Amino acid sequence: MFFSRVTSLHDGIYNEPSDPIANPIAAFKLVKRLKSEWLNVVHSTEAEENIKVLREDYRRMESSLPKLEDLRGAAHGLMRLQDVYNLHVESLVRGHFQQISDPVDFYKLSVSDMLSGDDCFLVGKVAYDLEDYYHSVLWFEEAVRLFRGTEWSPENEGTLEDALDHLAFSHFKTGNISHALSLSRELLLHDPMNRRVHFNVEKYEKLLNENLPATSSGLTLKRPDGIYLRTRNAYEQLCQTKGSQPKHFENPSLFCDYFTNGSPALFLQPIRREIISLQPYVVLFHGFVTQAEAKNIRKYAMPGLRRSVVASGMNQATAEYRISKSAWLKESAHEVVGKLDQRITLVTGLNVQPPYAEYLQVVNYGIGGHYEPHFDHATSDSSPLYRLKTGNRVATIMIYLSPVQAGGSTAFIYANFSVPVVQNAALFWWNLHKNGQGNVDTLHAGCPVIVGNKWVANKWVHEYEQEFRRRCSLNPEE
Repeated sequence: MFFSRVTSLHDGIYNEPSDPIANPIAAFKLVKRLKSEWLNVVHSTEAEENIKVLREDYRRMESSLPKLEDLRGAAHGLMRLQDVYNLHVESLVRGHFQQISDPVDFYKLSVSDMLSGDDCFLVGKVAYDLEDYYHSVLWFEEAVRLFRGTEWSPENEGTLEDALDHLAFSHFKTGNISHALSLSRELLLHDPMNRRVHFNVEKYEKLLNENLPATSSGLTLKRPDGIYLRTRNAYEQLCQTKGSQPKHFENPSLFCDYFTNGSPALFLQPIRREIISLQPYVVLFHGFVTQAEAKNIRKYAMPGLRRSVVASGMNQATAEYRISKSAWLKESAHEVVGKLDQRITLVTGLNVQPPYAEYLQVVNYGIGGHYEPHFDHATSDSSPLYRLKTGNRVATIMIYLSPVQAGGSTAFIYANFSVPVVQNAALFWWNLHKNGQGNVDTLHAGCPVIVGNKWVANKWVHEYEQEFRRRCSLNPEE
């Protein structure tokens, strides 16, 4: 049954090996199959004939298969897409990306896939375990709806009874006592001897009889507050616009040209430059890398990919507001990195050799991968960025190494514009003013990827050795 279902899913549905990964619904299901359902097959009695070989192969591959952390991360990714793009959960479960305010698909997939009741139960359980009842209610409701309409499968980790139980308690925690009571009564029809549920029914009835104010079934679920609540609305609005940079015809100061930066090396083949913004100064260099170069950089980075970290006091740590994997590449190890450094120097005029710049960081964003609003430059004297002893990050150049079908824009929050992913292009901006102070207008974020596999390469340039390449201004305020 498992084999036939997976075979039918791939034969004639997905044309390329990367297709399932590009679709977040299919990618979540793939992670779930490799984490839990495949394990059921390995230890099933039906596989007795080949069980020894099957189990040996599984043990050999086990270290490279998704872990529980990966499965939970995929579930968080779906919830992040739901939140940032204001997606309707019922539509998302059916493989459509429809916003709550608009029934038209935000993005239409060429091949859609659907989540099962067990898939929805797992997403809801991840939220439930974190006491995030806003999300658990929405996902458990879909799990109950789907479990009611299908027969239970041995591959499922959850059941209708499990979903009813968790949904009832989630409603209770959000103050919706009448819904909690109704679901608990339904659960007793399936499990009449469950003493805990009997106790809950009595408790809910008592609360309703006492007419407590927070027992209404018409309560509106409130999304939990996040770390970046102050900028959340602006950030999400910019992500939803699919790229909202200022229009060149509205501002004559913004233009496109063929740029040489006064370098003889660029006279015969100038770079295509697009001025995106003047404050902060943001430029997009089109065709900055070739397809072959982008492919090689991704290939070299693949073995070294690890969960991305952020500055945390004097140290670095993983964080929920940055979900991606990254690796660092040295010029000495890969010829293509050296060529890239030379090209960055040509178009920016900056010294990008370590320690005056950091090694090339290659980043991959998976399901719902994102980076919430942040500055690239250090905002504290205790930042680990100063360990290089070459000053703060004066500039950033971010190279797009892959196409992204939907989502993944770079949003500049205070400057109020976003830039969509442009394959093989490079985005450049100054993090510091000429007086060395941080430019608050560079607060930016990487919007979650809806469909696609986003790869970028970052090069951060530090202040030292740039003194005569980016000179100070006569105005100390600049």
